[in-house]
Amino acid sequence: MSDGRRGSSKIHIVGMGDDGYGGLTGLARDRIQQAGRLLGSQLLLKQIPASDSERIVVSPGLDDLHESIESLPDDGQDSVLLASGDPLFYGITRYLIESLGKDRFEVVPHVSTMQLAFARVKESWDDAYLTSLATESLDRVVDHVRTAERVGLFTTDQASPSVVASALLDRRIDYFTAYVCENLGTPAETVTQASLTDIVGKTFSPLNVMVLVRRHGAADQPAAVQQPRVFGNPDEVYLQSRPKRGLMTPQEVRCIALAELAIQPTSIVWDVGAGSGSLAIEAANLASKGQVHAIEMDAEDYALMLQNAETMGAKSLIPVHAQAPAAFDDLPDPDAVFVGGSGRFVPDLTAAAAKRLKPRGRIVINVNSIDNLTSVQQVLDDQGLVCDVRMINIARGCYQLQRVRFESLNPTFLVFAHRDG
Repeated sequence: MSDGRRGSSKIHIVGMGDDGYGGLTGLARDRIQQAGRLLGSQLLLKQIPASDSERIVVSPGLDDLHESIESLPDDGQDSVLLASGDPLFYGITRYLIESLGKDRFEVVPHVSTMQLAFARVKESWDDAYLTSLATESLDRVVDHVRTAERVGLFTTDQASPSVVASALLDRRIDYFTAYVCENLGTPAETVTQASLTDIVGKTFSPLNVMVLVRRHGAADQPAAVQQPRVFGNPDEVYLQSRPKRGLMTPQEVRCIALAELAIQPTSIVWDVGAGSGSLAIEAANLASKGQVHAIEMDAEDYALMLQNAETMGAKSLIPVHAQAPAAFDDLPDPDAVFVGGSGRFVPDLTAAAAKRLKPRGRIVINVNSIDNLTSVQQVLDDQGLVCDVRMINIARGCYQLQRVRFESLNPTFLVFAHRDG
């Protein structure tokens, strides 16, 4: 990697929109007019008025771009590299700074076409999943779209809006309204609103951004499972409700909790606050000759649990549509209990469940706050149980521009307890 140690020559990376030179700010025009050299694609260079500046056509390939910039003379003249949209948003700036150093460059951004697209469809983009199909595989993108509320996609000739819509429908992800925004900022600007089904087979301008907006309350379509695991299945294979998504016990935490429950084939298990059933279903796989009573009071989550249990073949799962702790009265004493949730009732549920625990039984409680953690520990101590606690921090790797970065899940606490002897 270059350390960027050169003379006084600067390279100004100037973003341009589809509206061309006329849409540039005064600062951007000044940089172009004062530059000794202009670099860019033929399409971008053609939009700049005639001047005495040297014009250098550069290839879109990153290696060729790197070579073109390295070969520029350090003669005290500034250069301008023309880029599409905001060069810092899925643009070339990150690559150039990482490979050649920050000192050589200044950036004059333009409004991103992604930003324009969300403005045109009047949707917020601060929490949207944004990516480019030029740098991400379609399969990976579709997997992220499955659980998103809003999506913004830079498409390509190979992964056009029609191809994206078809890929989503093939995976039964049909709960988005699609907007295809073409030629933004130009007289030919067009915004098409349609269902994914209507997008399939249609042709759009190569200069487009595809925005997807989830229908209100639509549940995630689970990922296809060719061979379900006994436990530790990915979160996305389970139906989850909206807007409550994210309350499901994450895959990694689920694995630790199930291990600490020490479930045997004939165990009686309670899952208190089962939600859409991910932990109860995997507990049922472990207690294949026993019983797993999955207690859930929310009607929507209960319905999703039934669907998930059928999909995953959890034969020993017994769904209980009732409110705890009243639901405990009709259940057999458990060998293992899992209590999940973030509400203020978790300590009371823990106390009621612990009283019914069999000798040598085990209980695991998942809490997200220090207050609940302290209260749960006190409840278990009062019951004479032996306790242990883990704080779990998970960061999952994801890829952006062919580089791995990590997205952290919210920290959580698992409290393990058992009756001694």
